[in-house]
Amino acid sequence: MIEESNQIKVLVADDNREFCSILKDYFTNEPDFDIVDVCSNGMEVLEVLAKQPVEVLILDLIMPYMDGIGVLEKIDAMNLSPRPKIIILTAFGQDNITQKAEKLGADYYILKPFNLQVLGDRVRQVARDIKPSLEKRAPSTVAVPNRIPKNLEVEVTRIIHEIGVPAHVKGYQYLRAAIMLVPEEIN
Repeated sequence: MIEESNQIKVLVADDNREFCSILKDYFTNEPDFDIVDVCSNGMEVLEVLAKQPVEVLILDLIMPYMDGIGVLEKIDAMNLSPRPKIIILTAFGQDNITQKAEKLGADYYILKPFNLQVLGDRVRQVARDIKPSLEKRAPSTVAVPNRIPKNLEVEVTRIIHEIGVPAHVKGYQYLRAAIMLVPEEIN
């Protein structure tokens, strides 16, 4: 088991309580995460951040009282040290909103729906300042022809992110689906 001090402190902010429950269950069952709190609006997020350190904030853009963009603006004004890494979750992939979130300090952007394991991997990466790149990939993780990974969707998503294709780009889902068809055609 991972020591508590090595756990990544995660704050979840989304107004969908059922979705928050799913996220909380997932992160609670992963030994390297510590759920600091679950918030349903932007004002709650700011209250939690003022009281305790958070390493990664998983932030929905559309919430009551204060949306995710408002939270990002307020976080800048709070001068938190250290500033939490921020992963934006949203069902909307509008380029202007994405760019605004990036300018305000969002570290990563994930479109709903998504795979929980992929979210967990991204949280680990941003918490440890790991920037995926092909040059840093260990030889053992290179795909071997004629061997289909156990979870092809996760592997394809990881590789697409490693080469720098963000999930909010138009055509992303089509690209991923097309790549996942290749192993079926080879065999």
